[in-house]
Amino acid sequence: MTMKLSFDGDWSATVTVTDDPLPIAPRLTGDSVDVARYADVMERERFVADTFGSQHWLWDTPDVFRFDPDSRKLVGAELQMPYLSAYAETSVRVPVLPAVRQGGLRADEVRDFRQEMCTVLCRAPGDAVLICLRDLDVLDEPLEACIGIAPDVALVVQHGTVVGWTLTDPAQYLANTFTDPDPDPPSPATRRLLTECLDLVTTPVVDDVVDGEPAALARLRAADEALRAQREDRHRADALLELIATYVEDYGNW
Repeated sequence: MTMKLSFDGDWSATVTVTDDPLPIAPRLTGDSVDVARYADVMERERFVADTFGSQHWLWDTPDVFRFDPDSRKLVGAELQMPYLSAYAETSVRVPVLPAVRQGGLRADEVRDFRQEMCTVLCRAPGDAVLICLRDLDVLDEPLEACIGIAPDVALVVQHGTVVGWTLTDPAQYLANTFTDPDPDPPSPATRRLLTECLDLVTTPVVDDVVDGEPAALARLRAADEALRAQREDRHRADALLELIATYVEDYGNW
């Protein structure tokens, strides 16, 4: 089965749903979800130079999809977390997602394009799934498909257009930049702290942090201390520390 997906700017790619998705475990670094094999900055630069698609430009940080110029198949992606945007919103309205169909993407043409990052974060109970959407209007209509492009990573499709993406079991994939995620399951403490850290960097709690509300600042300091003291899941704990680091630096001593 095949279907055509549209991205921003009328750029399109064909999905062969029976194709194998990328066999690369995603990394949730706090800033983004990365599905790529590069291990440092130099390897990332070579990866970008040898591929085509969407990419970062100076201070512009859209979602990144990179394709091999010979096969035109998807070889990597970097999906930006919505809370990095000044226009980001957190929604308690969690859409009904279609069943995930695994699929490989193949570009219809060799041409660079730009894919706007999502601005809405929908959080399922317990943060078992993170659903990132283009805007709130997406929630007004049913979703057409979810195409699994990598383990636990799927693109959300509406009217043939990619309008978002999902990450299932985000705690499993917490990792520092350029570091592969731990294959062992995360501890219960890590799962709880992921939820707490996501609370701290999204509305309404982040607004209270910025406004200097004592209860919110106490939660911020407590999360920072708990992560520093955590012995198990050290790599995951370090990734969560990076997630809240700016807020701890700017507001932790108030």
